Amino acid sequence: MPQSLIGARKSDLDTPVLCIDLDKMESNIEQMAEFCREKKVQWRPHEKCHKTPAIALRELAAGSIGVTCAKVSEAEVMAAGGVRDILIANMIVGERKVERVASLCRWADPIVACDHFAQVEPLGAMCRRQGVTARVLIEVNIGLDRVGTRPGTDTLHLAQAIDRLQGVKLAGVMGYEGHLLTLPEPVEKRRQIEESIATLVGCRDLLLKSGLPCDIVSAGGTGSYQITATLPGVTELQAGGGIFMDPFYRHKCHVEGLDYALTVLATVVSRPTLERAVLDSGRKTLNPDVAMPLVVGHPDAEIKRLSAEHCELSLGPNSQDLKIGDKVELVVGYGDFTTVLHDEFHGFRGDRLEVVWPILGRGKLQ
Repeated sequence: MPQSLIGARKSDLDTPVLCIDLDKMESNIEQMAEFCREKKVQWRPHEKCHKTPAIALRELAAGSIGVTCAKVSEAEVMAAGGVRDILIANMIVGERKVERVASLCRWADPIVACDHFAQVEPLGAMCRRQGVTARVLIEVNIGLDRVGTRPGTDTLHLAQAIDRLQGVKLAGVMGYEGHLLTLPEPVEKRRQIEESIATLVGCRDLLLKSGLPCDIVSAGGTGSYQITATLPGVTELQAGGGIFMDPFYRHKCHVEGLDYALTVLATVVSRPTLERAVLDSGRKTLNPDVAMPLVVGHPDAEIKRLSAEHCELSLGPNSQDLKIGDKVELVVGYGDFTTVLHDEFHGFRGDRLEVVWPILGRGKLQ
């Protein structure tokens, strides 16, 4: 870590640089944790927005039970950083991967998602050889139509097969209402989420009625957590991106009460016309595909185009005094797709750099 930078003012840093407002992030973490406590659900935040054990430990300190991640390699990073309870919310296929999961069971307590016996049988065999047991969740298709078992008999039959298999332990079910996050009408959004979650909870009830264990019912992304947390039967939420908040969640998913904490500091490198400025932060710094970044402190400035290394601003009358060399801060449009473009977070308390965290889970794709 470049300790010589600690204490520097934000404007003194070279650009582009990925920044966290620590006060806002910590407030978001506390708010999400407290919301879950009030609704009597566990919080297992997805770490795809930060991929950083140091931040996961702050979530744990606030009350989370562990983390959710997508890949075995991400789970290994989290476990090495001191996180024990880790849901790998993805299908794990291939001898090398199941061997790594089995090994992970010796120094953490992972849970693996599945939707077919062909995924679970090799994991059980590997765990038996290594003398460990891995927890398993059945992912149910509750409308996203990506992965997941069909609700009802198919889910029950898979659960029964898992329950008979040594080396794995059936822990419950999970589902993701991701197809409903951006529904614009709040009453209709709630109604459809209620239906999707009722399908998931119905699978839980079917398993319990058949004498099978189903302690966990896991669901809820940031774009829906304020609804999903209120629904009966859900035991834990996977919502994680709200710790940074961003325009996607606020304007497209209508999430309330959280502050923007993740920004990119950029520099004006060109002023081709009075109405246009160009920054040194393009698509290799910011991902605009889900939601465009916002310009901080210049309400009449708007991002018009991002190319590989350039960000073009359209300037209104109150922003036309920007000059070459000025620093401009941009709220990240969607954190998950921007974090992975950077090696480090720079954490600021007010205007002073307090910490630099390497993004240790970056590039962990296996």
